[in-house]
Amino acid sequence: MFKSGDDIYIQSRDEKPLGRYFPELEASLRAALPARCVLDGEIVIATGDRLDFEALLLRIHPAATRVKMLAARSPSAYVAWDLLALDDEDLRAVPQGERRKRLEAALANVKPPVFVTPATRDREIAKVWFDRFEGAGSTA
Repeated sequence: MFKSGDDIYIQSRDEKPLGRYFPELEASLRAALPARCVLDGEIVIATGDRLDFEALLLRIHPAATRVKMLAARSPSAYVAWDLLALDDEDLRAVPQGERRKRLEAALANVKPPVFVTPATRDREIAKVWFDRFEGAGSTA
């Protein structure tokens, strides 16, 4: 995800533009993020207490009217986990631990539907998270 001033560009892993499929997310990102940044993260849709991958796939639809209807019915969220650039600084060569600190500082005041993924070095907490979220996006 790229932000420069009011311009937001959301792309997939294979560099396909995604912004038109998640119009409700662009306004939130524009308001919540630093003026210039590049983030790595994930667009998610939650249904109840689970991530709903099927609802996410339904959003990749060519008809603008269907995208608008689905955005109202099942709004998306953005979960950031890495900060790759901030202002004019390219952070890709910076150690991940330092980038994480910078991410947390840069996004300290974000509000839903924008989130910073939780992180811990506590093995027991990590095990609880793993057990709780294992298969979170599965439909089975």
